[in-house]
Amino acid sequence: MLLWLADLFHHWVSGLNLFQYTTFRAVMAALTSLILSLMMGPWAIRKLTELKIGQAVRHDGPQTHLVKAGTPTMGGTLILVVISVSTLLWANLSNAYVWILLAVLLSTGALGFYDDWKKVVYKDPNGVSARFKMLWQSVVALSAGMFLFYVAHLSSANMFIVPFFKQIAYPMGGIGFVVLTYFVIVGTSNAVNLTDGLDGLAAFPVVLVAGGLAIFAYASGHAEFSHYLQLPHVPGANEVVVFCAALCGACLGFLWFNAYPAQVFMGDVGALALGAALGTVAVIVRQEIVLFIMGGLFVVEALSVMLQVGSYKTRKKRIFLMAPIHHHFEQKGWKETQVVVRFWIITMILVLVGLATLKIR
Repeated sequence: MLLWLADLFHHWVSGLNLFQYTTFRAVMAALTSLILSLMMGPWAIRKLTELKIGQAVRHDGPQTHLVKAGTPTMGGTLILVVISVSTLLWANLSNAYVWILLAVLLSTGALGFYDDWKKVVYKDPNGVSARFKMLWQSVVALSAGMFLFYVAHLSSANMFIVPFFKQIAYPMGGIGFVVLTYFVIVGTSNAVNLTDGLDGLAAFPVVLVAGGLAIFAYASGHAEFSHYLQLPHVPGANEVVVFCAALCGACLGFLWFNAYPAQVFMGDVGALALGAALGTVAVIVRQEIVLFIMGGLFVVEALSVMLQVGSYKTRKKRIFLMAPIHHHFEQKGWKETQVVVRFWIITMILVLVGLATLKIR
């Protein structure tokens, strides 16, 4: 919106030409999100406390987590509101990618909101059924895939890119593109949700991965940079940087209140939406494998649950002391803060490895 206003008045105020730069608007989007989160955070926590929207803790989880029962949850609602406001203020609203990102973010956030609401109001730690959740996510992911394929301006926007190699890229038809988009969005959404089990564990890795993908988005949206780095050129992808910046600022502001000991939890409304948004960004910039690398923490968390469930169903034996894997390390004697900080460090390393694919080809 501010870009539109700047276009109207830049003939009279030359300084408004600054709004034409994606980097400037991205920085302002991040700062706007951060400031709004820090300002609205205390009010949101008080409101959630007044409404008695407290966390329901599973009794089959770590016993040390029982003290967290009643901590305000659904704080992810604040994250989504802040991201939306900041993006609408600073992004180019004529860009189709901005709208699909907001649509995926808010629609999966609505699913998470309903899930959290069932947990809070009906005191059901399990929330909505897995079938209902998968149906909702499938509709969102398939719709996003069809929309992104429709708006692709160049064939490079539909290529499956293999990092670390110069010439390995596979063109995909509509069905292949939509199917890949489906698995990326649904998989990332659920993986981030599974990771969100300790104070601050999910928020900062989301910031790191979003920041890494923002660099790819900026390069992919710039014809010269994409050619020099041998990345697929995706016209309009540079506006994705503004969205990623808003997401980073909102999550950092939320982390101020979510750091140990957490004053508020993001809940499914935040985790499901943030994961789906990351998956959508990766699809737009054609870096699904890079997302797999950068978001390795999310991948391992999801795999630990799948392996645990599969092993118990087939062999009646558990692989881990408790799943997801962050609980396994808690059961091994690691303190919660140790698990969180060490997983943050691992994510930093993985993001750097992902960024290395920009040049190692």
